Amino acid sequence: MRLRTPIVAACAVGIAIAAYLTYVHYAHTSPVCTTGGCEKVQQSKYAELAGVPVAVLGLVAYVVLLGLAFVRGVNAATAGVFTAVVGVAFSGYLLWAQLGPIDAICQWCLGNDATIAVVAALYVVRLLTDEGG
Repeated sequence: MRLRTPIVAACAVGIAIAAYLTYVHYAHTSPVCTTGGCEKVQQSKYAELAGVPVAVLGLVAYVVLLGLAFVRGVNAATAGVFTAVVGVAFSGYLLWAQLGPIDAICQWCLGNDATIAVVAALYVVRLLTDEGG
C-alpha cells in the first residue's frame, strides 16, 4: 500500500491540530494565533455541535481515518472516502461561518481544512486504484 505512508502522515498532522484545539478548549486558554481571529472562532457558537467541541469531532475523525489506513480492502477505502468527504463538507461549513457570521479567521482551522482535503484526496486515489481492493 503505497498510499499508507502519506495517509498516515496527513492524519498525524490532522490529529495534532485537532488535539491542540481540543486542549485549548478544555484548558480554557487562548490558542496561539497570528491571524488574530482564533480566539473569536474558538468562542463562537460554531465551535460546538450538540455540546461537543468540533475539535473533538475532528480528532475522532482523524483517528478513524488513521485506523482505516491499516485496513485492506475496498470497504475500508470506501469508509475512508466517506469519512474524509464528510470532514471536508463540515470544514467548508465552518469556513463559511468564519468568513460570514463570525467574521474572523482561525489559522488552525485553515490548516485543518487543507489537511482534511489532502486526506480525502488520498483516500479517493486509494479507492480508485488497486490499493482499495
